[in-house]
Amino acid sequence: MDLLAILDEAVAALKAPLGEDDRSQGWTDDLRREVQEEISISRSVLRRHGSGMVRYLRPRLDEWMKSEEIRPGRLQHLVSDVQRRLVDARSLKPAHG
Repeated sequence: MDLLAILDEAVAALKAPLGEDDRSQGWTDDLRREVQEEISISRSVLRRHGSGMVRYLRPRLDEWMKSEEIRPGRLQHLVSDVQRRLVDARSLKPAHG
């Protein structure tokens, strides 16, 4: 699955209302919206300007979830996967590219 498809999937999942499990893992509606917006911005940048822009993205989703004391679960795994894939995509792009 390509990076844009992963970002699309994450945005869709984060637009959905939180379930009880999500709330018990530390998610709030505000945090869900903020993380969804952050991923949406990355998605828009890549869609408008191309995959070469991935090197300029500085995802900090893991740090954010840690500071908010989010516990492992469905959304945490999804957001961590987005973080990992963005970082991985950055490392695949040539610096002069």
